[in-house]
Amino acid sequence: MSDQTISDLRVALVTGGSRGIGAAITTMLARDGVHVAAGYSKGKDAAEELAAKLGAEGLSVSAHQGNVGIPEDCQRVVDDVLARYGRIDYLVNNAGVTVDKTVKKMTVDDWHAVLRVNLSGAFYMTKAVLDHMLERGSGRIVNISSAIGDMGGFGQANYAASKSGLFGLTKSLALETARKGITVNCVTPGFIETDMLAAVPDETLRTVVGRIPVGRLGQGSEIARAVKFLVDDDAGYITGSVLAVNGGLEM
Repeated sequence: MSDQTISDLRVALVTGGSRGIGAAITTMLARDGVHVAAGYSKGKDAAEELAAKLGAEGLSVSAHQGNVGIPEDCQRVVDDVLARYGRIDYLVNNAGVTVDKTVKKMTVDDWHAVLRVNLSGAFYMTKAVLDHMLERGSGRIVNISSAIGDMGGFGQANYAASKSGLFGLTKSLALETARKGITVNCVTPGFIETDMLAAVPDETLRTVVGRIPVGRLGQGSEIARAVKFLVDDDAGYITGSVLAVNGGLEM
């Protein structure tokens, strides 16, 4: 697709956009006619492979390396996307990491490693793109949290705190931007079938599925549909919301 054609498309920046839930979001938005700038920190091959795969379908995707836990990286990626495509209509803060340990065993470094990416990273990316959205008088920001942010998780105090923190960030920013043409919402996935869950022992996974009222794991595409709904023009009256997509795990 030519740069001229790309310049006519809406542009989404999806952090952690090349794997798992992020790849599903990238794919769905690209198939909806959006140019997707898929951010990644590690895994250059996977990011470029996804961009090439979707490009072969005639879709528009580019890969952008940067660590969301580093403010300068966030600004560099945003500046690069704006320089190449001229606009950012949607920001999806999806990048996340885990370092699971009980609080007794968790180090200060373990705590900060997760908070820096999952919570501060969403703040850094939002800061980097916000002036552009305010100047244009429009924008959609979607933060990907987790049911663990509400429920807590054994050995996941850092992860739960980071994902719970996204609720407050979402609601506060929604209040600040509601009259500026920008909406800010949050999606909270339950247990989704990704590479991360593939490492969970079968017996544990069966226990997890047994707790889910619909009786199955979620799919990345189901999270992507929620994101697609929230960035749509018709969702302009929805801001500050937390949309649970968890099969009834938490009601």
